[in-house]
This record gives sequence, structure tokens and C-alpha cells, in this order.
Amino acid sequence: MVPIEYLLRFIEEDSPFGDVTSDAVIPQRPCRAVIRAEQEGVIAGIAEACALFMHFGIRAEPIKQDGDIVITEDIVLSLAGNAKGILLVERTALNIIGRMSGIATQTRVLVNMVSSVNSRCRIASTRKTSPGLRALDKKAVQLGGGDPHRMSLSDGILIKDNHLMLIPLTEAIRAARAHSVYRKVEVEVETPEDALIAAQEGADIILLDNMGPEWIQETLTGLKQAGLRDRLTIELSGGIDETTLPGYATLDVDVISMGALTHSVKNFSVTLEILPGTGE
Repeated sequence: MVPIEYLLRFIEEDSPFGDVTSDAVIPQRPCRAVIRAEQEGVIAGIAEACALFMHFGIRAEPIKQDGDIVITEDIVLSLAGNAKGILLVERTALNIIGRMSGIATQTRVLVNMVSSVNSRCRIASTRKTSPGLRALDKKAVQLGGGDPHRMSLSDGILIKDNHLMLIPLTEAIRAARAHSVYRKVEVEVETPEDALIAAQEGADIILLDNMGPEWIQETLTGLKQAGLRDRLTIELSGGIDETTLPGYATLDVDVISMGALTHSVKNFSVTLEILPGTGE
């Protein structure tokens, strides 16, 4: 889980000088509350929500665990403690659960879609995340059954189109190889010819960017004929959505990465309800 300091930044954003409404109208009193799912899907963000509530002295009992399937009206988290503390954390916790569950749910849908036609192919995310939320977004992808791919530029060598505007393809791969013998080298290419060159120069992973199915098949055929396909990881990216994904997954590829997993999130609906009675 991410450090509590990471999560407290969100509380500071939402309540930089306290919750003036609760301070004005709510007495210091205990209460109980629950967080419920308002739709079906994969729940995520429970660990982070618990950490925030507990930081402010609220007893938080997970009813569902991160990665569980939930249905409408399921209670996912039970809370007891000071009413002001619960209300202080409420919106931040719901935002975290809603976003992470939305990502996890959509990822699970796409993973199931791909695995039904190609059990070897993985769905992966990209670095197209909202600033400051990447750790949560990537965790949500994993909870949905996807691959997080690179967490940052520091995690792996990926030679992209703008690199290749500054240095030739063969020179870039050789320089990357010389830089580190321990890191795999991934290269983004846009033509079958460049894919073959990248493979011949020793790339470990070839990212076929914005290629249509015919060019992808031509690329794969060329790599097989050269005896290079089996030692490579082939990744597809660009222009692939939920409607076209099954067709791409039938091809002989290993990974399909989709920025939409994290940059076009459909929020998962959850709600917090204060219950009658007194918490401890």
C-alpha cells in the first residue's frame, strides 16, 4: 500500500483548514457508518480508505477486500467512531474507492475479453495517468488482473518515436544495450521494416504502435521467417478500444497496452451512509 503521507495530501487538498460545516453544526459524538457499492464490479481502494479513516481514529472494518467482486448494495466497509472524523475523510475515501474500482472493473472486463480468445495475451496500462495518482491507478490495474507496465521513466528502457527523431534506430538500440546489460530494451516501431531491424539489433520487446491488423500480421510473419519471433515480446498499443480489442487479441501478440485504462476512467459508484445508533 502507498504511504499514509501520500494519502494525507488528498485530505489536505479537500480540507486545508478543517471541515467548517461539521465544526459548526455537528457536536462531538460517536456514530456508525457503512460504505456501500451502488453497482456491480471489482472493488478497489479499500486498504487506502481504511488507512485514512484509522489515521483519524475511526475504527474501519473491511467487509470486502481489494479485488473482490461486489454487487449493488453490498457493504464494502464498516466504520465506527467520531462523526466529525468520518465526515472529514468521507469524500476523499469515496473518491479513491470510486476511481480505483472504476479502473479495476474496466480492466477485469478487458482481461476477460482477451483471455477468452488468447490466454497468453496480457492487458497492460501505460503512463497516461493523472498527475499524483499513478501509484493508485497502477495498483487498480493489477487488482483488475492487468499488468501495470512501467511505473515511471526509471523502470525500463523504452525507445519511442521522439527518441528516434534524435538518434537512428540501430544506434539507439546499441546505445541502450551498452548502457545496461541487465535491463530489457523495448523499442516502439511503426513499420514492419523497423520491427525487423529492431529485432536484428537485439531488442527484447517490440511495441507495434498504431498499426492496423494487416501490418501487424505482416510484421509477425517477417519476424517468424527471420527466426526472431520466439525470443521477442510483442506489444500492441495505440488506437485499440473495447470494440476492436478482441480482433487484435486473436493475433500472435503477448501484450496489449491501453492508455484508456487510466486516462478515461468511468467512476465506480459508492456511497457512505451514517447509520442510526451510537458507535464506540
